[in-house]
Amino acid sequence: MSIDQVPERVRRVIMESGLSQTEFAVKAGLDGPKMSKSLAGVRRFTSLDLARIAEVAGVTVDFLLGNRTAPVASAARVTNASSANAALEQAQHFARLREDLTFLGYSQKPLALRDPAVGGTWIEQGARLAAVAVRAVRECGTEPVHTRDLAGLVETVFGVDVASADLHDGVEGLAWADDAVRLIVVATSQVPARQRFTIAHELGHLLAADDQRIHVDSDIDSAEHRRSPSEIRANAFAASFLLPEDYLRRHAPASGDWDQDTFAELACRLWVSPSTLAWRLFNLDLITRAQRETFRRMGAADAAARAGQVGALAEWIGAASRPAAPQALVRDTYRAYTDGKSTLRPFADLLGVDTATLRESLDQVWEETPLTP
Repeated sequence: MSIDQVPERVRRVIMESGLSQTEFAVKAGLDGPKMSKSLAGVRRFTSLDLARIAEVAGVTVDFLLGNRTAPVASAARVTNASSANAALEQAQHFARLREDLTFLGYSQKPLALRDPAVGGTWIEQGARLAAVAVRAVRECGTEPVHTRDLAGLVETVFGVDVASADLHDGVEGLAWADDAVRLIVVATSQVPARQRFTIAHELGHLLAADDQRIHVDSDIDSAEHRRSPSEIRANAFAASFLLPEDYLRRHAPASGDWDQDTFAELACRLWVSPSTLAWRLFNLDLITRAQRETFRRMGAADAAARAGQVGALAEWIGAASRPAAPQALVRDTYRAYTDGKSTLRPFADLLGVDTATLRESLDQVWEETPLTP
């Protein structure tokens, strides 16, 4: 929508509010004469003007600029359409906030990856794309294998908002990409290694530009997914990204003499399930078929006990089980507020608290009790 059409949208929300123009301006904390000039097209609405109008009207800034609600992608692989719609509602909330922030000047960093050469099998394409992604992570001074907080790493390195939410049964995750938004939403889970793999899987879809604008995934281990070329590539990307070949070859026992404790320690150190690690090592010819069958039956709790990481596993399960807003989105929303470009409402919405309570908390001065001699 052209910026010249914004006054028409503002007039519409004022009319629907039941307030007069003057009453609406007062409630929004806007100067009446400036509001009149903006509605007449003599003066443009500032970003803060639009944020305040949106708050009073109960809409988003993006709506005032022209709502770009996205439909469910035709390539969505979900057996239950209502589950897909419920997941999209969660995603749209974050996407609209990011669109508003982009308008206010807080856009995501552009993806710096170059697409690998096309060709080869889908597995080979996924592995090549993962090699480029791993290199990008290493250039930032870290390793994907060392990071339990994969969501934070993906946000920092690739400029993708990552959220976890209580999605309905039938949806494990989705990837959203358009001009203003790059977003991954994964389901909360009591199986944190699976949630972590899903984040990597959805990142693979984004980097490969699959199914723009929205790609919704249900069971990424299902037979249907395993037959789809884009899913084969995304799974190959996730395995190669989370478990880079060069890293595994450096840390495999030189003699190839694996035992269950050595294997369990490596699985815990790399924040993956024993099954995922067993298959990856086997596909790289680092363990035998018999070892694969033994190791892939090891449970996460058994691996953690053998590696002395029971506490770490419990904390990880707790973190994966809770909904979490994208941290980059939280930071940018608060920055927009402190920079005077937005109201406090979007930040309060992300935190799940009411605006008045949050404002009171931010304004409160904390005084420590003096120590008694």
